[in-house]
Amino acid sequence: MPIPDDVTGEEIDKDVRQELQSLPKGLAEDVSRNLVMVARLIDEDPEGAYGYSRVALRLASRVAAVREAAGFAAYANQKYSEALAEFRAARRMTGNVDLWPVMADCERGLGRPERALDMAGAPEVQKLDKAGQVEMRLVAAGARRDMDQLDAAIVTLQSPELASNSVQPWTARLRYAYADALLAAGREGEAREWFAKAVESDKDGSTDASDRLAELDGVEFVDALVEDDSDSDGDGDIEVVNSEAPEPKSVTEAETESESAEDSVDDDDVDDVDDVDDVDGDKDDLKG
Repeated sequence: MPIPDDVTGEEIDKDVRQELQSLPKGLAEDVSRNLVMVARLIDEDPEGAYGYSRVALRLASRVAAVREAAGFAAYANQKYSEALAEFRAARRMTGNVDLWPVMADCERGLGRPERALDMAGAPEVQKLDKAGQVEMRLVAAGARRDMDQLDAAIVTLQSPELASNSVQPWTARLRYAYADALLAAGREGEAREWFAKAVESDKDGSTDASDRLAELDGVEFVDALVEDDSDSDGDGDIEVVNSEAPEPKSVTEAETESESAEDSVDDDDVDDVDDVDDVDGDKDDLKG
C-alpha cells in the first residue's frame, strides 16, 4: 500500500521504536511507517488503517506493538474475533494487562456480555491504572445494558470518579454513559443533568452530549440557508415568479371605467351596503 513521502516512521512512540530495534534496519523502517499510517487513519478511515496494519503484521508478526496495532485496527472495523486474537497475542508477549478492558469489550461485540462481566471481576482489573479501571467500568456497564439490566448498569457507573468534580480524560465519557443509562431507564430529568455535566467536561468534543442535551430540551437545528430548487435557476440566483405585470391603463380609460361603474349602482343599493369585503391579492414568496 502506498505511503506518503512525508511519513518517515520516526513519528511513532519511542517505546514502539525500541521494540522495532530487534528487526533489521530497513525492515524496521517499513514496519514503523505502516504503523504510522495505522495511527493516522484509524479514526477517519478505519478500512485504510486495517489495510496498513495487515502489511505491518505480515512484516513483523512477532512484535507486540504490531499485534496490538493490528488488534485496534480490527476493532475499529468491528472485526471483534480477529481483534481479540491479536490482543491476546500482544498480552502473551508482554504480560501487560492494559488491553484487558478492550478485550472484554470484544467479548461484548461477539455477543458474549457474560464473559465481559467475568473479566470485569477478574484480578487483572486491580492491576490497571485509574484510566483502565474507569474503562473497565464502562465496559461492564455496557454488558449490563446488553443483558437489559438497566438498573445494574446505572449502579455500575456510580463511582468516586463519576462524583468527582475533577475533570480527567475519561470524565466526559463516564458522565455521558451515566446520562445515557439514566435516559434508557426513563429517568429523563436526571439524564438531562448528567448530559449537561458531560458537556461541561467534554472540551474536545469526544461525545455528542451537546446534541443529546439539545434534543432533551426540544431544540431543533435548522440550516440558515435553504436552497429551493423550484425558485432557483441552479446558479444561486433568485428566480422571480410572475414578474411580468399588466400594462397600466391610460387616464382616459380609467375615467371611462369609473363612470361606467358609477352608472351601474343605484342610490338605493348604496344605502343597503353595510360591509365592504377586502380582497387580498396573492403574494409570491421569494426564497433564496
